[in-house]
Amino acid sequence: MGKTTVALGLASAAMRRGLRTLVVDLDPQCNATSALEPEDAEADLADVLADPSPSVLASAIVPSGWGEDVHVLVGSEDAELHNVPDPSLNRLSTLSRVLGAVNELNLAQERPFQLVLLDCPPSLGRLTRSALVAAHRALLVAEPTMFAVSGVQRAFEAVQHERDENNPDLQPLGVVVNRVRPRSHEHQFRINELREIFGPLVMPVVLPDRLAVQQAQGACMPIHQWGTPGAREVSLAFNLLLARVLRAGRARRIRQPVTDESESG
Repeated sequence: MGKTTVALGLASAAMRRGLRTLVVDLDPQCNATSALEPEDAEADLADVLADPSPSVLASAIVPSGWGEDVHVLVGSEDAELHNVPDPSLNRLSTLSRVLGAVNELNLAQERPFQLVLLDCPPSLGRLTRSALVAAHRALLVAEPTMFAVSGVQRAFEAVQHERDENNPDLQPLGVVVNRVRPRSHEHQFRINELREIFGPLVMPVVLPDRLAVQQAQGACMPIHQWGTPGAREVSLAFNLLLARVLRAGRARRIRQPVTDESESG
């Protein structure tokens, strides 16, 4: 749940700022697609991976139920069929080629996408590796548990591997700690442990554990529009996190795709 929550929270914060955003749902569970409640699509991610032609891609990208500023490349349970353990570089590069062409589709004569968010499955098969080959920044999501350090370490190793082998432009954006209870001594201990090991790569902003997140997702609404005190607290954290994402994008002069990968919790 953590990685999808972060992808949706960033999309909500981007919508609040008026940024045209594309959410690419790579997880066969399709939770991001469900929460964004998009219009019916003639194609989906599995179709795009099987046939990455412009016509199929255009048929798989539709406006979300949140509004015209957030579009979805619709997820599919059949995407799991593409999640092979040892794909060729050509297969790994399919998503990168697709995203490179997405702004040439001129969907509904709209302005280009300014932010692309890739919501990955928790495994390190083809789907997640494809995202790492396509992305310029990798945002890692961890929960404050005893398994956090090992999970983040594995995620960093995956990022490093794809950067060395297939995508020299890929950089870790950092680690965001999700579902934090500020009064929990255990959570504070685990956050400090992460910061001791990974230093400034651990984001200074953490995402608080609030029921409003699940409520907003269940209602298929952006967290910024939920309106409860808990939602406002979480929304502020996502605003700060988005600001960091955009600063990283400006360092490249344009805002590049971000992959949201979860390895712990």
